[in-house]
Parts: sequence; C-alpha cells; structure tokens
Amino acid sequence: MLIGTVFALAAGLMWGLVFIGPLLLADYPPAMLTFGRYVAFGLIALPLAWFDRARLAQLSRADWAEALKLGLVGNIVYYLFLSAAIQHAGGPLPTMIIGTLPVVIAISSNLRDAARDGRLPWVRLAPSLVLIAAGIACVNQAELVHLRADAGIDLQRYGLGALLAVGAVACWTWYPIRNADWLRAHPDRPPRAWATAQGVATLPLALLGYAGFWAWTAATGDGALALPLGPRPGAYLGLMFAIGLFASWLGTLCWNEASQRLPTALVGQLIVFETLSALAYALLLRGAWPPLLTGVGVVLLVAGVSWALRIRPEPLPEALQQVH
Repeated sequence: MLIGTVFALAAGLMWGLVFIGPLLLADYPPAMLTFGRYVAFGLIALPLAWFDRARLAQLSRADWAEALKLGLVGNIVYYLFLSAAIQHAGGPLPTMIIGTLPVVIAISSNLRDAARDGRLPWVRLAPSLVLIAAGIACVNQAELVHLRADAGIDLQRYGLGALLAVGAVACWTWYPIRNADWLRAHPDRPPRAWATAQGVATLPLALLGYAGFWAWTAATGDGALALPLGPRPGAYLGLMFAIGLFASWLGTLCWNEASQRLPTALVGQLIVFETLSALAYALLLRGAWPPLLTGVGVVLLVAGVSWALRIRPEPLPEALQQVH
C-alpha cells in the first residue's frame, strides 16, 4: 500500500506538468502541443524499447492493439481535450474539473471491478468521496470568484473550456481502468516495459496526426504558425521533450507500478495528486497565493484521500463461496 501510494504521488507530481504546458506555449494550437508531446514520448521510448526488446517481444498482437487503443484515448485524445480546455478557460478551472476523476473512477471501478478487486464498502467509502467532492467544489467556487473579477471575461469561451475538460475526464476514466485490467491480468510483465510499449504504439499515431495537421494548415493557408516547429522552436522542443520524458514515460511508469499494487477503485482516487500538483503549478505561474477557499479545498482533498487509504476492499459473498 505504501509503495503503491508513493508511486501514485510521483506520477501525480509529474503529470501536473502537462497542465502548464498550454499556458507556457499559449501561441501554439492544442494539436501542435498534443502531437508534439507524443512524438517526443515515442522518440524517447524507442531507445528504451531496445533495452526492453526481450520483454516487448513477448507481447502478442492483442497486447499491441491494446497499447494502441490506450495510447489513442488516454494520450492523444485526452490531451487534445485538456490542452484546448486550458487555453480556453485558463489553468485552474480545467484542473478542478479533471479533479473529479478520483470520484468518477472510484465509483466506476467499484461498480465494475468488485468481483476481481473486492468491493470498497459504499458506507465506508462515502465520507472519502464527500470530502473530495467538497474540496473540488471549494476550489471551483474560488476560481469562479476570480473569473468574475475579470471584466474582460468571455463566459462562452470559459464554458467551452469546461465542456472540453469534461471530455478529458471521460477519456481518463476509461484509460486507467483498461490499463489496470491489462496490468492485473499480466502480473509477470514489468510495468516499465508496458509504459515503453505504449510510447512505441503512440509514436505512429502522433506522427500521422502531426503530418495531418501540417497538411491541413498548409491547405487552409494559415502561415502564421511557421510550421513545423512554430514561432518559438527552442521553447517548443524543450518543453515537448521535458513533458514527454517526465509526464508521459516516467509518469506512466510510476502509475503502472501503483496500478499493480493497489485496487483500481483506490488508485483512481490517488489521481488527486495530479490535481493538487497542477493547481500548485498554475498558481505559481500566475504568481498569486491561493485564496482561503482554495486552501480549504486542498485540505479537504488531502483528507479525503487519506481517509480512502485506510479502507480495505472486502471480497464479495460469491467470491468467498468459490474459495470455500
């Protein structure tokens, strides 16, 4: 439990970096941020794949198909939604919408995976979910107050950003559950090799996406982007490879390690570490101390996760009967 939690914390600290990328490169469209990040991830994964070639050779065609699906939904589509949401609504609002993931994943996996993992009793799980939901509500309220203070606010733009963030939530509710399915079904396979396999599988998708975006931009006559690397090539390449290494490969590795050690309903709640990290990075970038209500929300989030870590899954009655 402790080692799994530490791995989940490390993943959250690194995944928080992806929330500030669209703010640091606000003059780049979401498609360039997404495809650039995953081209970098794939290129980083290639030399790692050479070292893991014996393990990767053991993967079947079905395994590679699963890695391809996970890469498409959990990487490319998710980050397209998220980066667009951040550029439309700023950092904190999409961060807090993504912060609902612990609640959404916990409920989804508790309904779906109880036979495999045991069920976290709803009565004992409810206080944790209530604390997490209350924390997210507090931070959302503080952010709405900040937004209303901006006389030039475009509510329609912020609303679109919120909807895009909901799309990101849907993608990343599906991803960790399916990823955990594969990892739990293959306990003999190292999570590092599976993280590398996802990087290798994502690379052709990202290259095709980048080429398609380049062709579409050229066809529509939009020359302002200065393709292929945009107006700030150095900053773009540096940030894409930093996020590709730390957030994509190393973050996925740490998350895979956590997923093999913890029940899916519990590891889903630990995504709150990503929310807290992203919020801290966004406020640092904004150069502002968090309001009191935001601080209260953070305390509630941490309290909810701490409560959840004390709960142990209970086998279903039918599972006990099979054992006897």
